[in-house]
Amino acid sequence: MKKYNFNAGPSILPQETVENTIQAIRDFSGTGLSLMEVSHRSKEFQAVMDETVALFKEILNIPEGYSVLFLGGGASLQFCMVPYNLLEKKAAYLNTGTWANKALKEAKLFGEAVEVASSKEANYTYIPKDYTIPADADYFHITTNNTIFGTEIHKDIDSPVPLIADMSSDIFSRPVDISKYGLIYGGAQKNLAPAGVTFVIVKDELLGKVSRAIPTMLDYRTHIKDGSMFNTPPVVPIYAALQTLKWLKALGGVSEMYRRNKEKAALLYAEIDRNKLFKGTTAVEDRSLMNICFVMNDEYQHLNDEFYKFATEKRMVGIKGHRSVGGFRASTYNALPKEAVEALIETMQEFEKSH
Repeated sequence: MKKYNFNAGPSILPQETVENTIQAIRDFSGTGLSLMEVSHRSKEFQAVMDETVALFKEILNIPEGYSVLFLGGGASLQFCMVPYNLLEKKAAYLNTGTWANKALKEAKLFGEAVEVASSKEANYTYIPKDYTIPADADYFHITTNNTIFGTEIHKDIDSPVPLIADMSSDIFSRPVDISKYGLIYGGAQKNLAPAGVTFVIVKDELLGKVSRAIPTMLDYRTHIKDGSMFNTPPVVPIYAALQTLKWLKALGGVSEMYRRNKEKAALLYAEIDRNKLFKGTTAVEDRSLMNICFVMNDEYQHLNDEFYKFATEKRMVGIKGHRSVGGFRASTYNALPKEAVEALIETMQEFEKSH
């Protein structure tokens, strides 16, 4: 029976991605071998890598002078790779949630890392607006979408220093002016592929400026030089990413995704605001298009478990909020169809009528 997958990550993928990857796991590109057992040095997989990089650049309109890498270690490894490669004297961080805070913690191991602003005092329910980016910083780091708290930076920031962004959960969900960024990274398990591959988009001219020695595997230049094949790359997730990129391009790219995502989010936020049982948890202007967080209104808190059970019976999967904040969270990534949001809204309305 059909289920509606609102998991925050690993999360829903396009059905074409799932089916095409299954087929390749059975027989990859007519080789008679499974995708899971082919050499990453084979011409067949090299073609996959080349096409994935090319589509990444095409769909995001990445300018010349940037490299696209596919690495291991998740976004969490990037928390240390970024300062390892880029922090010489000082780095600046915007603290908008759990992952931003973890990135800042890692940067402090490599030098001075300053928090230019934070919304921690309000449990990260908004994006700080009035802050000054230090002009003497080596870079300014932001987390564009905060999966746990449901806030999102909706516009590309103008920064006087190289702008670094963790876009794990909103890459490909909206148009982005890549030229405003020095480096963008993210885990693939939200809008791109199964867990196991991390994407990095890096402006080549930023590299090689720090005085410290960088371990070979943690040096971006290593992976640029060897085309993400210095060591064995995560073959299956990269193949799956290629299928998602093909799906995305065929539907009209990021502009079409943005239109769909705004439509889905508007429907669900409108219901949260209308329904007497629920309320949103974040500042309206900072509401995420990807992770929609809400809780029971104060007088209905006792219905939390009952609603979760009811929604589960209605085939909703993954709507429980992160354990650190509670409540509910509907992750509405690119591959989530509008009908899933409509089904959740019907479930909320039906539950309201019975209470």
